[in-house]
Amino acid sequence: MNALRSAPAAALVALIVAAAARADVALERRDADGRVDVSIDGQPFTSYVFAGHKKPILYPVLGPGGVPMTRSWPVEKDVAGEAHDHPHHESVWFTHGKVNGVDFWLHRPAKGETATPRVEHVAFKACEGGRDGVIETENRWVAADGTVVCTDTRRIVFGGTPAARTIDYTVTLRADHGAVTLGDTKEGTMALRVRTPLQLKEIDGSKGAAGHCVNSEGQRDADAWGKAARWVGYWGTVEGKDVGISILDHPKNLRHPAHWHARDYGLFAANPFGLHDFTGAPPGSGDHVIPDGGTLTLRYLLVFHEGDAEAAGIEPRWRAWSADPAKDTP
Repeated sequence: MNALRSAPAAALVALIVAAAARADVALERRDADGRVDVSIDGQPFTSYVFAGHKKPILYPVLGPGGVPMTRSWPVEKDVAGEAHDHPHHESVWFTHGKVNGVDFWLHRPAKGETATPRVEHVAFKACEGGRDGVIETENRWVAADGTVVCTDTRRIVFGGTPAARTIDYTVTLRADHGAVTLGDTKEGTMALRVRTPLQLKEIDGSKGAAGHCVNSEGQRDADAWGKAARWVGYWGTVEGKDVGISILDHPKNLRHPAHWHARDYGLFAANPFGLHDFTGAPPGSGDHVIPDGGTLTLRYLLVFHEGDAEAAGIEPRWRAWSADPAKDTP
């Protein structure tokens, strides 16, 4: 049996103990600034940024001990040693590159146009702190010409322990403006760009990349790209602390286990649609149609933890989380 399928007993015990010691989460809406600030036991964790970008993002993301876990650029321009590639890689986000043929991933204007496709925040349905912090939002996916392609509801649950901070991110896409085809492309979908020291290699002037990557099947570093896995984790040393980021794919998701757009320069994304790019299947094999009036729900758990995936007990965490009966986004 793959060693990553059964984490050491110590990791499982630590996970159980940590679950009993969850922290208090506070949410502070700052509508004038277009964000909700999230803190855990009085310490900053992240902000849900719903204005000023082409899609909602989470930035910054601070892991255990306040360590910054995601790339600052392009949200911040002056962080030394960071790569300035792929300006659409904004910390943590959810979009896709082919939605009825519209590219919501790159958010570049089409030839001869100035407007860009965008995912617009419409309203909050919930914004509540407590043992877990919960944000629920309504959003609409708008083509460059102003046409609404579809809408979504997001339920984002924030939690934490001293050793790990979590974001349980559920999106329900609604085909309420006609049928929606989510196209076969690697450019998607639940995505994160890691901090420079967690990158596997340096790119575009970045300095200090020395990270590693592993998935639930034991495939490591560049070998994890495009593979199907229950989860993928990056880890390394940031500001003198050994930390990692893992994203977990829920077993109820479309085409679980997801294929992963896990790049050596620090992008990693769960993508159930890009079968042609990832597996060599015929173009269009990964297309998924949400019929008019239908929905598609996708759920992911992002864990910002101490140590690597094995030390953080990511496999037993996946098993416990995948059995969680928490409600889906309505």
